[in-house]
Amino acid sequence: MYGSCYFLYEFILKRLTKGDQLFVRQIINLCTWIFDIMGYKTFASKEVNDFQVFGIDGSNGVWIGGPCNGITLMFLFAIFVIAYPGNVKNKLWYVSLGILIVHTINIIRIIALALIAKYDYTYLDFNHTYTFTFLAYSAVFGLWMIWVNKLSNINKPFEN
Repeated sequence: MYGSCYFLYEFILKRLTKGDQLFVRQIINLCTWIFDIMGYKTFASKEVNDFQVFGIDGSNGVWIGGPCNGITLMFLFAIFVIAYPGNVKNKLWYVSLGILIVHTINIIRIIALALIAKYDYTYLDFNHTYTFTFLAYSAVFGLWMIWVNKLSNINKPFEN
């Protein structure tokens, strides 16, 4: 299932449509709105080689593209829940909730990286590569464990 989703994303969505870049633009718009509330002025570039730059005025900003938009992590989460045994109704609401949580974590990650780029650029690479990768995958793992241990009903005896 993951291979099929990966193929559809990499070779159809990204190459034949602008859906990927529209999703990145939606992320940037949401981050801009949050920074406006926080009192920051921001900037955003147009698409350059499948990436867009977003940041706080006075900084270099951060590059956001396909690898950074969280779509593959959302696929990974959803496929695990769908493939694991459980009630279809529970899967529908839990996959939807999980995707929203993963998207929210990604928005928080981009906001934090933009703040790091503004205030101490030397910490950007480490936090992008390690800290936020660990946090995002830990959150997905935690969501999987909730599904397996609380919601999948796999450990309950069969009922007639």
